[in-house]
Amino acid sequence: MNMKLNYYPDTDSLYIDLSERPSTESREISEGVILDYDASGRLVGIDIDNASNKVELKKLVLSKLPSKVETEAA
Repeated sequence: MNMKLNYYPDTDSLYIDLSERPSTESREISEGVILDYDASGRLVGIDIDNASNKVELKKLVLSKLPSKVETEAA
């Protein structure tokens, strides 16, 4: 399973892609925070609107991950 964090500055949204499975259902759990689920009810993504007001975007710390970490230039 691959996990990706994608920030879109033009819309100030952060999408945390937890799976390569397609989303079939979305639920807003708080204002501007939406969870995406696949057909089996498994969480596949998290969408955060107005991310710069909700998440500290200046620093990302990865700790004790069981796999390889890759980065892509913006």
